[in-house]
Amino acid sequence: MITLPSGVDIKELINDLRIFSWEAAEILLYYAQIIKFSNNKTKIIKNNNSQDPVTLADLEVNELIIKRINEKYQGIDWEILSEENIKLPSLTRKIHTDWIWILDPLDGTKDFIQGTSNYAMHLALSYKNKPYLGIVLIPEKEELWISNGEEVWCEKKDGSKLSPNLSKNKNLKDMVIVTSKNHRNKSLRDLILKIKFKEVIVMGSIGCKIASIARGESDIYICLSLPGGGAPKDWDFAAPEAILRDAGGKITNLDNKNLIYGNSNFEHGGIIVATNNAKMHELICLEIKEIIKYFDLYPI
Repeated sequence: MITLPSGVDIKELINDLRIFSWEAAEILLYYAQIIKFSNNKTKIIKNNNSQDPVTLADLEVNELIIKRINEKYQGIDWEILSEENIKLPSLTRKIHTDWIWILDPLDGTKDFIQGTSNYAMHLALSYKNKPYLGIVLIPEKEELWISNGEEVWCEKKDGSKLSPNLSKNKNLKDMVIVTSKNHRNKSLRDLILKIKFKEVIVMGSIGCKIASIARGESDIYICLSLPGGGAPKDWDFAAPEAILRDAGGKITNLDNKNLIYGNSNFEHGGIIVATNNAKMHELICLEIKEIIKYFDLYPI
């Protein structure tokens, strides 16, 4: 059994994260309204990188969450890894502690800028390179998905709760796949066509995709990174993995190996598969791998 750092109570921690998250939601919704209904949205975008944009919403939520954790939990033996802070040269290093907060203040920034509702905040607490608990906040749906390391549930802003409702024991071709809007590539498109899924749902944000699996709206998500191209990072997958794992699903690479967090580049390349059923996950991965090999869709 994993024990939290000395001085940290799980119930109090979850309650604090709930408060911090709804504060973050207010920031994200504020800027989302500006982007949707104002001609001044360019003022919200803080860099000129169309492939990796940063907005005021990213920066303010990043500052809020880090500030709240540091204020409430002083002297605790953990560190905070954030997508925004890691871009600073002084922080591009390997973190040496068992407990690490992994934060993505705005997952799905491109969708956010495009004015869609498919964006989320991710916050996970990892222990020895594995996510222990996780938060996925989806402001536009007023959904706060919480994993406390043993169970997972979704809270609405009014305090009401929803339980995960994963649809299980489906064959690959009977599954509904949820896939990316802004990061699709030809290899992934070809794979989806060859498998002939029952339905394809397109949306941004890995957190939103995993929440759709947890709700039972979709069954599987495949992330395929091209060699030499960009790859998802720790902050993309840590919190969603905690949510899906405790709901009864699973996220691994194509060889059914667990994702390892805290590597020097924080990247997860190759093919990553998230499914709605941990018991069937390995077989699903194997079937996908055989299809890839048969049609020579990706270098394995």
